[in-house]
Amino acid sequence: MNVHKSAGQPASSRELVDIPQLITAYHEGKPDPSAPDQLIQFGTSGHRGSSLSRSFNRSHILAISQALCDYRTETKIRGPLFLGKDTHALSEPALLTALEVFAENGVEVRIQTGLRYTPTPLISHAILKFNREHGGELADGVVITPSHNPPEDGGYKYNPPQGGPAGPEVTDTVQARANQLLKGGLRGVKRRPAARALKAQTTREYDFLGPYLDDLETVLDMSAIAAAKLKIGVDPLGGSSLDLWEPLADRYRLDLQVVNRRLDPTFAFMTLDKDGRIRMDCSSRYAMAGLIELKDDFDIAFGNDPDADRFGIVSPRVGLMNPNHFLCAAVWYLFQNRPDWLENSAVGKTLVSTSLLDRIADFLGREAMEVPVGFKWFVPGLLDGSLGFAGEESAGASFLKKDGTVWTTDKDGILMDLLACEITACWGKDPAQVYKELEERFGRPAYTRIDAPATPAQKAAMKKLTPAAVKNTRLAGEEITMVLSRAPGNQAPIGGLKVATASAWFAARPSGTENIYKIYAESFRGKAHLEDVLEEAQALVSGVLDEQGAGGS
Repeated sequence: MNVHKSAGQPASSRELVDIPQLITAYHEGKPDPSAPDQLIQFGTSGHRGSSLSRSFNRSHILAISQALCDYRTETKIRGPLFLGKDTHALSEPALLTALEVFAENGVEVRIQTGLRYTPTPLISHAILKFNREHGGELADGVVITPSHNPPEDGGYKYNPPQGGPAGPEVTDTVQARANQLLKGGLRGVKRRPAARALKAQTTREYDFLGPYLDDLETVLDMSAIAAAKLKIGVDPLGGSSLDLWEPLADRYRLDLQVVNRRLDPTFAFMTLDKDGRIRMDCSSRYAMAGLIELKDDFDIAFGNDPDADRFGIVSPRVGLMNPNHFLCAAVWYLFQNRPDWLENSAVGKTLVSTSLLDRIADFLGREAMEVPVGFKWFVPGLLDGSLGFAGEESAGASFLKKDGTVWTTDKDGILMDLLACEITACWGKDPAQVYKELEERFGRPAYTRIDAPATPAQKAAMKKLTPAAVKNTRLAGEEITMVLSRAPGNQAPIGGLKVATASAWFAARPSGTENIYKIYAESFRGKAHLEDVLEEAQALVSGVLDEQGAGGS
């Protein structure tokens, strides 16, 4: 896509959302159950929307929360529900609405002490810790967050007792029940006023931060980081990790500076993303422009999105690292420095992550387990230790404790930030230097993602495509060696196609929320070849859709 003329520049007053209008719309707006875009839709990371478009408001949260209570009853989940929020303006109202329903349904809820913010990885850590230490009654959790999305957005994500994002077998059930309640005028929703819900015997304050900090030594070499005396910079991007960094630095005696302490629901301190919108995307060099300017002040620096499940690593040598590059450096380091992991523990990657990971895994004697987009597909492998590391190209990852047991089953941006510190401390070079050496050893890939318009009919057709639909035998001058509609790591549908040659590949999949489809592509033959791959990929996909009777615009 074209880069907006103001990308990377400070936000101006005209870009700021009207918070009172946003909150009023949350409480007073009523979704139209006959409008598909106003129904509840669980994507790869829960239900997201905005009160301004009537896709995320009080009615949605009441319906989802009751549906979740019904699901917990049906599946006999009787332990506490760990409930957290990020710093988006809609997050606290949504948390209080959810609490109204949970309290009236008798669900024991644990919320952050002082009603402060809770990063996503701390919720996953709390669920797994409780379930490991208590027999019988299982805990689960909810995080109220739209992740890195713009300030006007809200989100609701459910993590079942496995600790990570719920799979479709769960979200389909909850979504269907929630929309049934929505269409029925919320009849069947039990609730009590928020003030009473906060004082209910089932609502308890909980310190999410302390246990997480206590356990960091089990997954990272915190002593080595401290001994190296690295100068570390952190920008929480106005997110939920702000409360974590100073206690962490004090506990482990790190020379760490939080360069941005602002909490502002308009996120007025942000620089604009590539499309000219405010978006707290720590993998975007436009959104991270403020920290990148300070790169020479630190040995290593990093930022996180508002719920801290994503990472953005800033090296004094290259600025913001491409997430794919850091994944490669992380895998290279971890599988050589975690001797107690299972000898056959694999590298988990999404099918749109760089294939340099496959080359690295092969050299290390490890399987590269490729799954569809969505961190939920990594949960079983992280739980049983068969995946040592799991990462997405969109800057989300987690890995096992040093003893080979599970740490979190959700993305942990905090963990990945600190891993960048461990690599720098133990190897005397930062992850960008490590990645450069990997390119020299395994090849230098050119990687990109573009969006192309697609009608709802085309998007629906893409999800049903099979390899047989592809008649082409060559792509950008090379023989096609593989066509996939299911991920090789778990045979789950990818919702599109992936086509590969000896030195390149592309994957096309429809967006869950917009009338576009996304093409990811990579070539080990340079940028010019990558452009050829992209051009032929778009023509190939269009031709396949025409053959399926879903052409047109």
